Amino acid sequence: MGHREDLLEGAKRCLLEKGYARTTARDIVAASGANLASIGYHYGSKDALMRQAIIASSEEWGASVAQAPAVGGGAEARDAEPLERFAAVWDAVLQRIATEREFIAAQVEVLGLLPRDTALREAIGEVLPEGGEGLVAVFEGVPDTEVDPEAARIVGSFYQALLTGLMVQSLLTPDAMPSGRDLATALRRVTAGEVLGAK
Repeated sequence: MGHREDLLEGAKRCLLEKGYARTTARDIVAASGANLASIGYHYGSKDALMRQAIIASSEEWGASVAQAPAVGGGAEARDAEPLERFAAVWDAVLQRIATEREFIAAQVEVLGLLPRDTALREAIGEVLPEGGEGLVAVFEGVPDTEVDPEAARIVGSFYQALLTGLMVQSLLTPDAMPSGRDLATALRRVTAGEVLGAK
């Protein structure tokens, strides 16, 4: 790898170990083996590098979830009843959330910074539609190229809202997380207009 790639890998490591806001340029240099001047040369600033690190980490995490056996399981998974697939995919996502707490903590930390960091908000806003498209593809078991743009906008936003909420909940009450089946049951109740507690 060249210095640019080394810096990005170092920044991603720092993101997990120290968090977004607490990572310094010197931390990144120590983690990457590059020199301080190379941050400015390749990325313009430490903040620009950290923005790239959070986006790259998120994209890699999403891609790895999409490759999980329960998610990408071929024709059988694609042909499953929609709520069964919904539950199975969420179980795979929830497993990753439970076992990758440093990544989840970094994601949630960044959410809190968005109102006061215009550059960070704009950078994440640029890739958000692509993230929604990827989530629709994962949950529907189709390639990204087959996702309708309107479905990506509407349904992708729904999945993003659920994912963000579950990430936050995992840090607050990790022992009270729902399962994929719980989420599917909740969705069934909501769409059927059932009253909570009714038999």
